[in-house]
Amino acid sequence: MSTYRVLVADPISEKGVEALRAAPEITVDVITGLKPAELLPIIGQYHGLVVRSQTKVTAEVFAAATNLKAIGRAGVGVDNIDRASATDHGVVVMNTPSGNTISTAEHAFTLMLSLARNIPQAHASIIAGKWDRKSFEGVEILGKRLAVIGMGRIGTEFAKRAQAFGMTVVAYDPFLTSARAQSLKMELAQSVDEALAGADVVTLHIPLTADTKHLLNHERISLMNQGALIVNCARGGLVDEAAAKALLDSGHLAGIALDVYETEPPTAEFPLLGAKKCVFTPHLGASTAEAQENVGTEVALQIRDFLTTGEIRNAVNMPNLDAHTLESVGPYLSLASSLGKLLSKIGPGQCDSVRVSYLGAVSELDTELITRTVLTGYLADAHSEAQVNLVNAPAIAKAHGIQVVEATAALATNCTELIEVSAVKGSEICTVAGTFYGSAARIVHISGHNVETSPRGRFLFVENDDRPGMVGTVGMSLGNASVNIANMALSRTSDRSRAVTVIEVDTEPPASLLEKLRQTPGILRVICFEL
Repeated sequence: MSTYRVLVADPISEKGVEALRAAPEITVDVITGLKPAELLPIIGQYHGLVVRSQTKVTAEVFAAATNLKAIGRAGVGVDNIDRASATDHGVVVMNTPSGNTISTAEHAFTLMLSLARNIPQAHASIIAGKWDRKSFEGVEILGKRLAVIGMGRIGTEFAKRAQAFGMTVVAYDPFLTSARAQSLKMELAQSVDEALAGADVVTLHIPLTADTKHLLNHERISLMNQGALIVNCARGGLVDEAAAKALLDSGHLAGIALDVYETEPPTAEFPLLGAKKCVFTPHLGASTAEAQENVGTEVALQIRDFLTTGEIRNAVNMPNLDAHTLESVGPYLSLASSLGKLLSKIGPGQCDSVRVSYLGAVSELDTELITRTVLTGYLADAHSEAQVNLVNAPAIAKAHGIQVVEATAALATNCTELIEVSAVKGSEICTVAGTFYGSAARIVHISGHNVETSPRGRFLFVENDDRPGMVGTVGMSLGNASVNIANMALSRTSDRSRAVTVIEVDTEPPASLLEKLRQTPGILRVICFEL
């Protein structure tokens, strides 16, 4: 019997569908072309969703998708998915950035060549029975200055082809280093404006965000040389289409080639409709047999592996959690979750910040997943949020006004490795910490007391005046209630004013016993929790 249901809402390759169906834990439904009113009533049945660009996964869809765990986008762009809502609902969003790399780079390059040599217009002229050679004089791209905005996989492949054709390449990408640019034998611009200044051709390979919308506006296009060309196979909206039309009419632009548009399909209001110096294709960047099979199979395997093993690849709203990462940070995640849960029980309510600190070998790892795990454990109990997980924990913390800080562990300890977690509220700080003795995880500090106890099990935390008979009183009360003690850890303050007892018990103490202990003279705090 299958455990998970996956909806394939947009067409993907049959090999991708077969890869999903090959997993015995997964049932697959292929229902494409769903309108929003048809998707909403059924999405609650599914744990996984596969889409391309047609299906819009809105906030309303996420609200109805009560069982959804992951969305796979067969392609690169995810602007048809409300990522904020996905994160709020704890849904991992994964894309397939490599499957259509060559296909899109080749298509963009083809558009540039077609634009430079007026290929579509000349073809149409021949079909119309004409032989007009003078009207379609083009330009060579040899020696032309090419600005590549966005040096990811596709931008890099485009640049390689341009260099083979003898173009001079200048690139802008906020993450491209000078050493990398030098190895690729291209100039590195420090800004979009610098890349565009004096460029003959620009090609765009960046996502559409609030910051990149209309990146190529009237002012920036004007920085390019007279007779410049624009190619956009990335996302619609990166180019201000009205500004491009005005600059085509003025003669500053010699042409523009688009595979993507602000509105798809373009409407009668499309500013460039009817312009003569344009090449348009209907979002064909990934439309090759090879790319379709690649992205379909890739997204299917990502959804399958996430649902069946928890492995996360190419996520856009959380860190990847692949086999290598699991091997390095996996042993710390269970301890981190327990520390977060413990802190939520004994720490101050409505804290201002949660600080996660590291010491030793763990501090040398990528600790983001460990911190998220601490936060997930803390928030699951502290705020009673449904479906708190690694995806939405930071967003939930932010929504509650909780600042999350990573630091270096500050506790005085003999441990060579430590995960230290603190909840801060004004001047009040509560700290818990854990370490490993060999392969065994242990909690070694609770709220100012050095103790040693297991990070798993059911526990009673008792804080009391440090005076004779208190441990006996607690033990006798548990015995009288038939609650068996599995383990016990004791600690007291250096001035011997207070002491704590952390007792691991086999069964949950009854509420009446807990209340009786709280009323016992000398007992300051009694907390029952399970890790």
